[in-house]
Amino acid sequence: MPDAPNLLIAPRWIVPVEPEGAVLEQHAVALREGRIEAVLPAAEARRRFAGYATLELTEHALIPGLVNAHTHAAMSLMRGIADDMSLMHWLQEHIWPAEAKHVSPHFVKDGTLLACAEMLRGGTTCFNDMYFFPQAAVEAALEANMRASVGAIVVEFPSSYAADPDDYLRKGLALRDRYAEQRLISFCLAPHAPYTVGDESFAKVAKLAAELELPVHVHVHETADEVARSEAEHGTRPLERLRRLGLLDPGLIAVHAVHLSDAEIDLLARHGCSVAHCPSSNLKLASGFAPAAALLEAGVNLALGTDGAASNNRLDMFQEMRTAALLAKGVATNAEAMPAHAALRAATLGGALALGLQTRIGSIVPGKEADLVAVDFGSPELRPCYDVISHVVYAAGRENVSHVWVAGRLVLKDKVLQGSAFADLERRCARWQEALSQ
Repeated sequence: MPDAPNLLIAPRWIVPVEPEGAVLEQHAVALREGRIEAVLPAAEARRRFAGYATLELTEHALIPGLVNAHTHAAMSLMRGIADDMSLMHWLQEHIWPAEAKHVSPHFVKDGTLLACAEMLRGGTTCFNDMYFFPQAAVEAALEANMRASVGAIVVEFPSSYAADPDDYLRKGLALRDRYAEQRLISFCLAPHAPYTVGDESFAKVAKLAAELELPVHVHVHETADEVARSEAEHGTRPLERLRRLGLLDPGLIAVHAVHLSDAEIDLLARHGCSVAHCPSSNLKLASGFAPAAALLEAGVNLALGTDGAASNNRLDMFQEMRTAALLAKGVATNAEAMPAHAALRAATLGGALALGLQTRIGSIVPGKEADLVAVDFGSPELRPCYDVISHVVYAAGRENVSHVWVAGRLVLKDKVLQGSAFADLERRCARWQEALSQ
């Protein structure tokens, strides 16, 4: 794909996310070498940047690219393979056996490309991944020109990818070194969950995270059974176990975090941790209702994630914003809980902050990389518009996304994916469907 051109984007509205709740009307965003050069009134922009190509988006809102703070992208190939069952039944009886039989670098690359196509069409420009064969995920993301934070997964059991926890870590860190200079790729350490990772492995992860300044991406307090199992096996709840092992700090991304006491919410806040809230997956697996409003009130950084398409079954961050906001109100019995601007922040800057990317993406601010999404408000379902941010969260959907830029490169134009990365994807998906159906 060619280098990002200098460009002036002139939408009807800009929702910069910083400052919170701001909406700029009749402004423009100037892009230079893949970064946001300026945000200024449109008339002034046309004079100052007269030499730039100009894209007029007269019915559109321009928002930051959405950040999917938790997914297993390759599992898009397992969408719908086993539905309507509890988490451990779903994992133990269906997902883990299918993975043992089919997961390979080819599976991961094709599944991740499928996920990238879905996410880009829905305005997601960055995803935080946790899966086997992460090099294949890196290759897919780069081919799709999509930003990815790739997890160095750690589990205690062997797989076709690695033999033991040390092997998982060794391979993950080698991959990080190999792609250290890639603009669109960053890394996390990704111990899967308290019930699949032992104390010794968690301690190694904590040490490496501190030394290398890497986030730690881990499922925690997802189900009541997980908490009860931890109390039986370790004599304490999972979050306290992680605290004792040195994992609670601003780099921790606690995924799901559904079953939390008030003291645990305070613990996450005091240590500066982030929570990757996955409302649709939590609902589908009947895991429970995360206390999103209480987390926000306590000052915990809240990000949003879809989880994998096998447990959602959509990689749709517009759906997650709306569901998160509505659930927060219902759980808190407070209509003012998690207002629209807070949901949009969680889906953009909150995710960027969790991944350590807040100085690069997550808001429309000069100096940041130009990860941008245009939402077309010209269709009947989005008329009239009294509050732009409310419309983005409660009324718009991924079908309203018309243009997407990642680091200044146009990857979706008039709802059509650009570039050759997704050629022949339909045939490859059909081949995997046949294999998984046997």
